[in-house]
Amino acid sequence: MKKVSISDIARKAGVSVSTVSFVMNDKAVKMRISREVIEKVENVAREMGYRPNQLARGLRTGKTKTIGLIVENISNAFFATLAKTIEDEAKKYDYKVVYCSTDNDEEKARELINMLSQRQVDGYIITPTLNLADEIRKLQAESKPVILIDRYFPQHDEIPAVLVDNFEGVSRGTEYLISKGYRKIALVTIESEMAHMKDRVRGYCEILKKHGIGSEGHQVKVIPYNSGKEAAMQEIESVLSGAGESVDAVFFLTNYLGVLGIEVIKKLRIKVPEQLAVLCFDDNDIFRLYTPTISVIRQPVEEIGQKAMAALIERLKHSGEDVVQENEPVQLHADLVPRESI
Repeated sequence: MKKVSISDIARKAGVSVSTVSFVMNDKAVKMRISREVIEKVENVAREMGYRPNQLARGLRTGKTKTIGLIVENISNAFFATLAKTIEDEAKKYDYKVVYCSTDNDEEKARELINMLSQRQVDGYIITPTLNLADEIRKLQAESKPVILIDRYFPQHDEIPAVLVDNFEGVSRGTEYLISKGYRKIALVTIESEMAHMKDRVRGYCEILKKHGIGSEGHQVKVIPYNSGKEAAMQEIESVLSGAGESVDAVFFLTNYLGVLGIEVIKKLRIKVPEQLAVLCFDDNDIFRLYTPTISVIRQPVEEIGQKAMAALIERLKHSGEDVVQENEPVQLHADLVPRESI
């Protein structure tokens, strides 16, 4: 098959070879080529399967057509699905994705940003650790666009983010449990100072307060982030051992805590939902396959990835232009999915 050239693209798009060259080498804005023509050339190039020599292009333009994706843990189902979605979306724009995990380790997060910077990625999509704002602002100062996913910095609204409305999702889940007659609702969460997790806990507390549920129904178990599996399960067991008496429902605030919770429930031979109702923030295949199936607050993972990628591409397209981008966090709706566990 004949290799597609910029001359082929020029003929099909009805523009000059130099115009195609400027677009392919990210010089279109500088040469005052209209946005309409840029998009037309890019669309024709994609349709014809044009694949530029990225190494040579990078040397000419300083652009590598790669994106750095930093998540908390790529083995987690939520982040794995997110990474696959972002990779699929990036491919539509001829970008490659380099992804890595922080394990919520501050120093490792900084090292990963430094590594990706040395690889000269064009932009970043990041699930940040607690104190990463300064490093991200430095990237922005270097004209490297950054989009946050899953979490945000409330005190740094200049850093755009795409995430679900955590407060609303947990509020609705807690309200649903109460509507089903449960009054002794335990909350199991991970130790975190990140705003999104605080939003989740706040949603739970405010709904209990709204319904006048006092200390007898207000039980929050905070599990240290770096707890091993056995230690975390022991913490969960200390809560669920009172199933049917001091606790009649449990709300897990992450899917991996929910998976551990199922193991504890099985170990203690707790009958769900007869002795204990179960709800988890975020879905997992295990929750659909377990008997009884586990009710969840389901995040729109694919939509998060799509919107994050679209926001990054928009910023990459306007790189070098005097364009003010909207940085207000994009908050998406999380769905309540009732199943057999309530």
